[in-house]
Amino acid sequence: MTVMPRLFAPVDIASLACFRIAFGALMAWEVTRYFGHRWIQASYVQPTFHFKYYGFEWIEPWPGHGMYVHFAALGALALCLMIVLFYRAAAGLFFLGVSYVFLLDQAYYLNHLYLISLLSLLLVFVPAHRALSFDAWRRPALQASTAPAWALWLLRAQVGIPYFYAGLAKLNGDWLRGEPMRQWLAKGASLPVIGPSLGTEWATFFSYGALVFDLLVVPALLFRPSRPFAFALAMVFHGLNAMLFSIGVFPWLMIAATTLFFPPEWPRRFGVPLPRSPVTDPAWDAARLLPRQRAALAVLGGYLAVQLLFPLRHFLYPGNVNWTEEGHRFSWHMKLRDKEARALFRLRDASTGTTWEVSPRWHLTRRQAEEMASRPDMILQFAHHLAAEARRRGQARVEVRALVTATLNGRRPQALVDPEVDLAKEPRSLRPAWWIMPLREPLAGPRGLD
Repeated sequence: MTVMPRLFAPVDIASLACFRIAFGALMAWEVTRYFGHRWIQASYVQPTFHFKYYGFEWIEPWPGHGMYVHFAALGALALCLMIVLFYRAAAGLFFLGVSYVFLLDQAYYLNHLYLISLLSLLLVFVPAHRALSFDAWRRPALQASTAPAWALWLLRAQVGIPYFYAGLAKLNGDWLRGEPMRQWLAKGASLPVIGPSLGTEWATFFSYGALVFDLLVVPALLFRPSRPFAFALAMVFHGLNAMLFSIGVFPWLMIAATTLFFPPEWPRRFGVPLPRSPVTDPAWDAARLLPRQRAALAVLGGYLAVQLLFPLRHFLYPGNVNWTEEGHRFSWHMKLRDKEARALFRLRDASTGTTWEVSPRWHLTRRQAEEMASRPDMILQFAHHLAAEARRRGQARVEVRALVTATLNGRRPQALVDPEVDLAKEPRSLRPAWWIMPLREPLAGPRGLD
């Protein structure tokens, strides 16, 4: 059997249906956390300025109580995904709604929110609604015991890509030396239960362990003899992440996604009530609908090509990506650096020669100010914002310079951007920013190798 018929051959729908239920439940829980922690107010209602993604400057928060209504709608849509009520519409609207939230402000970029957006997009097309669903109960003709193999492998690939690139990104001198893991373990000494057993001497062990785990967990899950051990290790790995780091729903989402690598019929072994009579769907008949299937494979191949190539774009930029941040987002560089920075902006009215200083905290929330200070592209955006505000006050010729010192993975503080450059005159671009100062201390090698 060639690759195409295999991708369109039917496989048990059980694991897809259970993942859909888990995804919907986790998303509904995540929405309640936004309300409970008052993140909607703090992140999208209170701020008067938002950092925009390049090309998406036109996206703005809803006015008034609109953001609360938006998150309430996301919670309702997540429940619709869980029980499957108007599945295609619910999945499509959830994808648009969560992507809108994701694109509102760069300061709140999270890898897991990006992954949620991608998974919700794929669920629009994956027929995970044909079992364990209200729609299938209302319309028995919709019910099925199988799904095309491509649906399962597409989700597996989307989950595997973050693991692979997270491991690949760890192949750098800082990580192999045990940084910033050593700093994080020191901060975790006060944690209950596991805190007293944590020590900086574990830094190298955890660093190399995380690297090996990220690179090998997916192959180990696909290989039947190693699958139980890989799953148990994944449970431990994500459980430790949940205790050590404040990363919200991400560990539980990845644990749920890990079950996709089990045999697709695995939920039946636990007595999950699923349809057993096979359903023949002409869309899976490779002989009859070969042109349609070729088009579907072309679309899937194009999507996966983007997912595989886009995380590599940081190689197009000079310097250490953990310092310059150019190409860092959307590359699955997760928990790789401990970076702290302080920023102060000095403005000068070229017409009068008057100079004054502006603290970011006068205009931004604490989270926005902290994120901005260590990310040059956001520093440039804020400089443009300060210049625009000055022009609105009638100061047409204002220069803006940023005084930013930053430290990366325990290095000595140094200037992040050139303090002599008038950032008000620098255009926002996808090209390398020449005004970012080079990291003076290079990436270190592993201990004992330098």
